[in-house]
Amino acid sequence: MNAIKDAVHDYIEVDGVARDLLDTTAMQRLRHVKQLSTVRLVYPSANHTRFEHSLGVYHLARQALEHLEITGARAEAVRAAALLHDVGHGPYGHQTERIIERRLGRHHDDIDHLLADGELATVLESHGLDTGTVADLIAGEGKLGQLVSSDLDVDRMDYLVRDAHHTGVPYGTVDPGRLVRVLQFVDGDLALAEGNVATAESLLVARALMNATVYRHHVSRIAGSMLERASEQLLDGTDVGVEEFARMTDAQLLAALREFETTAPVAARLAERRLYKRAVWTELEEVPEWVLGADHEERRELEADLEDALGLEEGDVIIDCPGRPSMPETHSRVVVNGDVRRLHEQSPLVQGLQAAQRAQWRLGVYTPEPHADTVQDAATDLLELTE
Repeated sequence: MNAIKDAVHDYIEVDGVARDLLDTTAMQRLRHVKQLSTVRLVYPSANHTRFEHSLGVYHLARQALEHLEITGARAEAVRAAALLHDVGHGPYGHQTERIIERRLGRHHDDIDHLLADGELATVLESHGLDTGTVADLIAGEGKLGQLVSSDLDVDRMDYLVRDAHHTGVPYGTVDPGRLVRVLQFVDGDLALAEGNVATAESLLVARALMNATVYRHHVSRIAGSMLERASEQLLDGTDVGVEEFARMTDAQLLAALREFETTAPVAARLAERRLYKRAVWTELEEVPEWVLGADHEERRELEADLEDALGLEEGDVIIDCPGRPSMPETHSRVVVNGDVRRLHEQSPLVQGLQAAQRAQWRLGVYTPEPHADTVQDAATDLLELTE
């Protein structure tokens, strides 16, 4: 058995299929994909990788399985799924996820294509594991898949505490050790044991505060929007295929953007942190329904309309309209007085946190600083924003 020193969980013991999976190309690639992508432009110490996070998720899954007394091949399959759960991510993680979804029709959790054959399949099958079963677990399917992907999964238990540790903020400091020890299955559904409403609330509060201060920080959103727009131009204007794109590392994508004349200026801006500025930063209540409901192509058309009207270059205006506020952790199951209840049915905190999330929501329109004032006026009119 090998023990790997981790900044969050101390020593992580690795054996069996996990030990062999660590040396595969797919897992080693995750050393070169940052966990927080453009957030590191806000928090300089947030340079941890999806490789570290995957080890942490494996570690917590291992602890949860021991607590739940799940052993044998079923446990080995869950441990493999926990370690491999992020191998489907593209470069810069979630920042390029929507591009891959639109062009390939798959989410990063859909990794059947990566496990069907090749190195990962060989390792899994050498340990008697079915690749389809592992892929289903990563997608959160079945009873045990809830440990890997659900409202109470070990994925978020690790990334909250890990991201808080590396950014230096105090908001994601949940207690994963306690969380995995109070997990139980009730009629096939994963829930927290009796007396743990506050434990569930801690996960909810941590996520809400990390959203506001880390994950949705405006600088990260601006950089991520610039990266997404440039990546689309790269795919549309070069012979880089989307499958190749999806397997790039962060550095490989930035290099490709630098080499393409159209995207080279944005690549330089990202590398040197010379980002676009906010021309518009508008609350949810000020945005009309037709803008909120606009799809990707419709938003790109609106950007082009603004660029044409103002005589700007393609890519000089970016409209960043997040999805409607959501908080899946409010649906976590908790045992209360012998009954399984959803957290939102039991916790008085939920309503306040949902209101706070709505209050923090913003639509952004970004552009190079010299154009900020003119873009602000034109975007306000075109998008029919109220003031």
